[in-house]
Amino acid sequence: MTLESLQYPRPMRHCRSLHSNPCGIAQANHPLTPRQMHDKLPPGITLIQADDFKTWLVDISVVDSNPLYLNETYRLKFAFSPQYPIEPPEVTFVRDANHPIPWHPHIYSNGIICLDLLDRSGWSPVHNVESVCVSLQSMLSSNSKKERPEGDENFVRYNTQRPRDINFVFHDDTV
Repeated sequence: MTLESLQYPRPMRHCRSLHSNPCGIAQANHPLTPRQMHDKLPPGITLIQADDFKTWLVDISVVDSNPLYLNETYRLKFAFSPQYPIEPPEVTFVRDANHPIPWHPHIYSNGIICLDLLDRSGWSPVHNVESVCVSLQSMLSSNSKKERPEGDENFVRYNTQRPRDINFVFHDDTV
């Protein structure tokens, strides 16, 4: 393993400051271009849209034979702050005509995901889009319960916070 493979942020030589950052940490430090990433993704992960370093769409599917998710493809939306990869991206499942929100005890029906990796306290700059997708594939693959989180209906109805600002309590790693 080399230092380059750890994907630590490189110096921001072309940016003025974090407050007037025209290129953003995200753009300056993205480990791969969208094209390079598309060619190197593991099975079950497809980069759909990556026109800029603000929002990407990625499709994932579970590659094992878990009957809960067999033949399903799910769409993820990655929203990057200018501080990425120091801060985690905001990642949610997106529902459209071809992509449902997966049923899982840690995925709310509005697409918000309760996963410590996506929380500021669980995030590390060595993570990237691929590692998040693989973690979500693994989370789905190991699930045996087709259910929503407890309190899903009230959470979806009354939550006004962005996913990155929600303070989840991470206590259940059984699903």
